[in-house]
Amino acid sequence: MSRVYLDHNGTTSLRPEAREAMLRAMNVVGNPSSVHAEGRAAKAIVETARQQVSDATGASGADIVFTSSATEAAALALADQGFLCAGVEHDCVSAWASAALHADKNGFVRAEDPNNTALQQVNSETGVIHTLPEGIALSDAVQAFGKIPYAFSWSGAERAIISGHKFGAPKGVGALIVRQGIEVDARLKGGGQEMGRRSGTENVVGIAGMGAAAAAAARDVDAGLWDGVADLRDWLEGYLSDAADDIIIFAQGVERLPNTSYFAVSGWKGETQVMQMDLAGFAVSAGSACSSGKVKASKVLKAMGHDENTASSAIRISLGLETTRVEVERFAATWIEHYRRFKQRAA
Repeated sequence: MSRVYLDHNGTTSLRPEAREAMLRAMNVVGNPSSVHAEGRAAKAIVETARQQVSDATGASGADIVFTSSATEAAALALADQGFLCAGVEHDCVSAWASAALHADKNGFVRAEDPNNTALQQVNSETGVIHTLPEGIALSDAVQAFGKIPYAFSWSGAERAIISGHKFGAPKGVGALIVRQGIEVDARLKGGGQEMGRRSGTENVVGIAGMGAAAAAAARDVDAGLWDGVADLRDWLEGYLSDAADDIIIFAQGVERLPNTSYFAVSGWKGETQVMQMDLAGFAVSAGSACSSGKVKASKVLKAMGHDENTASSAIRISLGLETTRVEVERFAATWIEHYRRFKQRAA
């Protein structure tokens, strides 16, 4: 029986529009910084993609700075700034900001000083959607863009980061969105590419794919295609809750991404569940995919007030547009089978 992929928040499938754009870009030999015809052709690919990303993210009037990842984009925006954040932020943000702010039981954070605060648009583990105060210094929009209506212009943020492989572009390309008038000091110095903010020859092929994927992802959101995914997620949570009365579904009562379910049975380690599901043919995760393959207690859940045991027992299911009802039903049946075995052993 074929494997079922349920880790779309970790990375999702390459969109055909991105693949086609990348194949076309591979045939262009020039360096985007060169002034001859071949260089101008490569530059045109980059600028077309920049406009596509700007249009798709509602960032008219803002600068789009291409990077190798959202992690690099976060470092570019946050390094040496002394911003504040909460413990629910992704590591690429909390690595550069002081986790001094409090998160409530659903992971919501009150930013008393927006201009000095980094606050995520959406949490990658729980899927919780935040409303940002006006003037927030930086927003992690990695999980938001491509799954819910999003526009940088009305997000309230001065800077935002996105990652291509979360919405159907290739891995290895991201962007920092910067409101005009906001200063960003280059971390990679050299040739002065990307408006002097990120030196180094641009990843023309990856950028081409990101532009095409961004345009397609925005169209899918506008078309309401994620509504059916939300129905699948809700069915899954109801089915699991009926079979496991001790399941904890995190932030179930607040607005979340349509595709994300994060749940735990305290004492049944997330690492064990991930391996059991993998052997049964299902790709799921225990949270963020950015820990070099290590499965640890969720710092997000701990920041939300959960104990170590519960924070070590969570797994995340993140559906994609191509996920089918049959696949979700298969997963649910398999998870419940293993749940009952766990309860028998624990008795």
